[in-house]
Amino acid sequence: MDQEDFTDPRKINFQNNRLCYVGQDVTSIPEILGKMYGSKVKSLDLSFNSLTTLNHSELFPDLEELVLDNNNLDDTIKLPYLPHLHILSMNNNKITVLENLVTQIKYSMPSLRFLSLIGNKACPTQLIDFEKDENDYKRYRYFVLHYLPELRFLDSRPVTNEELDTAITKGEFTKIIRPQFGNEPLRFDWKLSLGSQSRADTSNIFTPLAVSPTQEIHHQAAYGRRRYRYAGKHSEGNRFILNRDL
Repeated sequence: MDQEDFTDPRKINFQNNRLCYVGQDVTSIPEILGKMYGSKVKSLDLSFNSLTTLNHSELFPDLEELVLDNNNLDDTIKLPYLPHLHILSMNNNKITVLENLVTQIKYSMPSLRFLSLIGNKACPTQLIDFEKDENDYKRYRYFVLHYLPELRFLDSRPVTNEELDTAITKGEFTKIIRPQFGNEPLRFDWKLSLGSQSRADTSNIFTPLAVSPTQEIHHQAAYGRRRYRYAGKHSEGNRFILNRDL
């Protein structure tokens, strides 16, 4: 795809400080987009592409919303410093290591209040793994909120005061390494002891929650690539945000 293709008005939707460049099968953000629109863009929607990197995202320094749903972003991702970003949606990508991502968000996106990771392996739901249940998802939320306590929404759910209190005190203990057998690679799982536990006493922090009947999480995430002109209004990153929250 040449530079002329990137600037084809039929592929770009820019209005009211919102830029949508969706379904164009690009693997990186076209630099020309940043040069043409970067200083004017508050909301950037790059859904349904084939992004493997966020290079050139630094050309949009005033971003408040970044939607990256349905791309190929994985654990090698390097997040730009976006001090004004409030909303980050990365549904249906290839993120598997949660620690790396939340650490980058903590230091690169200090104003973030809305985060959605549905459809990534790092977000343990039955959407991608039928062996997971509501308890697995709950532990995942505790872990994320421990490191990002300023979030108001995580995935499709608002953050409650009760879960935030639990996350702050015990969230860092909710991920453990499963035993390794033979040549099997190290595996991670979500565990949490809900009993009283001091930070100094780690002798029993790996006690799992009592098993409960499987509860499906009915997230409405989408897979695949769409070939149509898209204005961003149906983005996964917008569906759980109300006007009063902005």
